[in-house]
Amino acid sequence: MPVWMALTGALPALALMTLVDLADAKRPEPHWQVRKVALLGGLAVLPCFLLQRWLATVVPFSGVPRALFEGFVSAALLEESAKALVLWAFVWRHPAFDERLDGFVYGTRAGLGFALVENIVALWGSTSTVGFLGTFVLRAFFAVPCHAIAAGFMGDLAARHRFDRRGPGLAGGVLVAVLIHGTYDASLYVAAAPGVPFGVQTVLMLVPPVLVLGGFWLLRRHALDALARDDAEAHHPGRRAQRSEAGYVLR
Repeated sequence: MPVWMALTGALPALALMTLVDLADAKRPEPHWQVRKVALLGGLAVLPCFLLQRWLATVVPFSGVPRALFEGFVSAALLEESAKALVLWAFVWRHPAFDERLDGFVYGTRAGLGFALVENIVALWGSTSTVGFLGTFVLRAFFAVPCHAIAAGFMGDLAARHRFDRRGPGLAGGVLVAVLIHGTYDASLYVAAAPGVPFGVQTVLMLVPPVLVLGGFWLLRRHALDALARDDAEAHHPGRRAQRSEAGYVLR
């Protein structure tokens, strides 16, 4: 597939980044900071790819067990851990990370940076125009949003714990992201495994769209709640000052 066609795989991730920027329009994050997080999320594809190739050569089992391993460990655990490392190393101590909604913004940005590169690579491997179009549509509506949703919850849960002392924090957010991402991938891998009954395959193929739609709805509610709490503090500066004195912002 020509490189210029594969590069169109960046469009779904860029479109979702724009939507997130609009959601954060009241008090936007520094442009270079969000771009850096997206870039680092994209660069994380390479070490994940190399580790996944190595794991594929050493895993001794096949069939459904292998499909579950590839979905939850090789794909979800490695990729979400890489995104979490980006958040921890380049966002957690940054002074711009000073609101609850910022967790959502930076989490989705890391996920979409990863999805952008992964999508280009997947489309580059297409061997026909029909295959390219099918891959483009399916990944644009499901795989790319799934990356954003999983990492978005990770960032949101980290921010909730940081600013409100609620929720499982970044470590718990990684587990939630792995569960979302792993369920998405494993359902597809198991459906394609040999010997799986057609009825089971049909049910499993419904999991990704349900997961993406439900995850989008719930993550949007979390983002709106975070924005409302941030707005309340913005209108009452004393609350933010008290939170800063308590050490929440710099933790």
